[in-house]
Amino acid sequence: MAGKAVLAFSGGLDTSVAVGYLREDHGMEVVTVTVDVGQGDDRRRIAAKSKKLGASKHVHVDARREFAREYVVPAIMANALYQEKYCLATALARPLIAKKMLEVAAAEGAVALAHGCSGKGNDQVRFDVALQAGSPLPIIAPVRDMNLDRPAELRFAAERGIHVDDVSKKYSIDQNLWGRAIEGGDLEDPYSEPREDAFEWVRTSGLPDRPTYAVVGFEAGAPVSLDGRAMDTVRLIQLMNLKAGAAGVGIVDHVEDRAVGIKSREVYETPAAICLVEAHKDLEKMVHTKHQTRVKAAVDREWAELAYAGLWDDPLRDDLEGFIRSAQRAVTGRVRLRLFQGGVRVVGRSSPCSLYDARAATYGEGSEFDQRDARGFVRLWGMQTAEANKLKAPARRKA
Repeated sequence: MAGKAVLAFSGGLDTSVAVGYLREDHGMEVVTVTVDVGQGDDRRRIAAKSKKLGASKHVHVDARREFAREYVVPAIMANALYQEKYCLATALARPLIAKKMLEVAAAEGAVALAHGCSGKGNDQVRFDVALQAGSPLPIIAPVRDMNLDRPAELRFAAERGIHVDDVSKKYSIDQNLWGRAIEGGDLEDPYSEPREDAFEWVRTSGLPDRPTYAVVGFEAGAPVSLDGRAMDTVRLIQLMNLKAGAAGVGIVDHVEDRAVGIKSREVYETPAAICLVEAHKDLEKMVHTKHQTRVKAAVDREWAELAYAGLWDDPLRDDLEGFIRSAQRAVTGRVRLRLFQGGVRVVGRSSPCSLYDARAATYGEGSEFDQRDARGFVRLWGMQTAEANKLKAPARRKA
């Protein structure tokens, strides 16, 4: 296929190999696109590598603030943790990267879109669905299309002098502002404890012997301050990653159900995500009624499922977010976190919209709650249960 292909390019093993296959097997001119979502890579090094691999052009897009504002903040508002563990860092970035790829493809007159995803992972679904929703162009995924395994990719790279860093030889890494995913190598044994060299964000030894505290301020569900200092979302997440990671907080290690049906062992570093979601969820419980809390938990699960499965552009997400945004109106206040020896715990919260009434809750003098009112309530509350058990009694005697 002659013409230009726009390739999502990280400079890692998969996307570096993809440049070679697109040029050699498809005879295409390759335009590489790197979207900065806070992964912290050296943009000049990536551009130089793209050129060395033979790409005709490299495009860098700084989308950090857009990623934080339009993708991460909605995830915080949705308390989004897939299977109660994974903060969706990679899943949230893919539709934004796809969006930027489509913009570059339109500007360059591309005839195809390409990515380095395998046929075993979730990212192929996330990229393909997002790209299909915005363009009729064909999608080329060399690793998937040629059924390549990691050793085959490493051989391809070695034969062509493509540099592969030491970490990429052992693990497959994807990271952005919201988290760092670590796969492959000895981690494929679900009983094997991750080695310390797998981690970069979270301290795993020599942890402080005293707790660290963090105070997160929220306005209408969005984090807006850390330790009393107002700041933009990108900076807040960066500082929370550093602070929590230094206290050993942020490692997630679990068996996950992928969209393609495979169970996989996944290891993540997500210090800020763990802390901010925990803080946000706690503040919600203070300002929501029990009925709001119950229904929102179900909505949050559906939101996380959609984002994980690559259905960011499905109309259902807009429907769910209508409820979520409405529920955030009262989520304003401060949450105090205690970070110690790898654990995080909420130890304080306050809000001008709090439904907590100390005058009713206190067991001390001056309580405004008349305990005598509770007797009738308890009787009515348990009436049906009591009646059901009366009906069971004759049946038990006959048995």
